[in-house]
Amino acid sequence: MRIRTTTLAAALLLVTLTGCSSGSDPAPTETVTATTTPTAPALSQAEITQQCIDAVAAAISQRSADFDPKTDTDPQPTECDGLSETDYLDAYMDGLQQSNQAGRDELQRQIEEAAEANQP
Repeated sequence: MRIRTTTLAAALLLVTLTGCSSGSDPAPTETVTATTTPTAPALSQAEITQQCIDAVAAAISQRSADFDPKTDTDPQPTECDGLSETDYLDAYMDGLQQSNQAGRDELQRQIEEAAEANQP
């Protein structure tokens, strides 16, 4: 911390002395302000895959009851665009499993709720 402070003070002193030693006024300089747009941090492969799995599970869960697997297709969610075909298929199967587990959990909750309601 001291080295930085000392270095900064020495640099400011040098700039001040150098600027004051000339007899003429320095030429005006143009000030340029750079603006940057904050970018989102890059996601890891595991995070991208998990987002894909969650998107697939949500899409499957929201599928209507009249879904016909012979004529309907599952479009690839945009969250999965960065994955290879093999990684997407793995994520799709994981998303399907996640959706199925959520359905089983909900069914179990309903069974327990009905059992409690029928207790004397």
